[in-house]
Amino acid sequence: MVRDALGVGIAVGLSGFAFGVTSAGSGLSVWQTCVLSLLVFTGASQFALVGALAAGGNPFTAAAGAFFLGVRNAFYGLRLSQLLALPRAVRPFAAHWVIDETSAVSLAQSTRRSARIGFTVTGLTLYVLWNLTTLLGALGAEAIGDTDAWGIDAAGPAVFLALLAPMLKTTTERAVAGLAVVLGLGLLPVLPAGVPVLVAALAAPAVLYVEGRRRATTDTPQGADR
Repeated sequence: MVRDALGVGIAVGLSGFAFGVTSAGSGLSVWQTCVLSLLVFTGASQFALVGALAAGGNPFTAAAGAFFLGVRNAFYGLRLSQLLALPRAVRPFAAHWVIDETSAVSLAQSTRRSARIGFTVTGLTLYVLWNLTTLLGALGAEAIGDTDAWGIDAAGPAVFLALLAPMLKTTTERAVAGLAVVLGLGLLPVLPAGVPVLVAALAAPAVLYVEGRRRATTDTPQGADR
């Protein structure tokens, strides 16, 4: 479990280099780029913000898109608060590490102790490496050139999908994931950044509603409604 947590932290943490390069390329200074990683620390929102700025978007619009994309972490927090059951004094600090990767590693564990260890190891490793590589990327932006050609920014999502896939064990879970992908990708060209992710979250209640109706119909004896 510790090995897996370290693997996730290292693999995703290294992609902070791509953020540093992208942020510097969008016009942000080195210190602004580093402050974003230190205080925001949610890669998708950070990329959404600097991507919108690089495209010439309004700073307030870019910040709004990044905010909406980061809202998903609040839902992770609701689940992790029950799973980890951390002391009250620790919770404000732990909340800063509630992101895709720490949530995926924690939820994959079978006991509270292992979930806490997985959360801590993943969060600490990722936070340190993400901020270090952000600094290196911002300083070396001119040397690396076009990050799109390297595909470095795909490392984080790829690792998260690799973690998520084995957890989809039932037909219902796979249906939720499939519908979420369809909603997210389908609405990406027509909705502001971050909003498709929130809409995709509706896949879970939609599938559960259909599943509940199906079971109710199956369990109802013939002629019971006559």
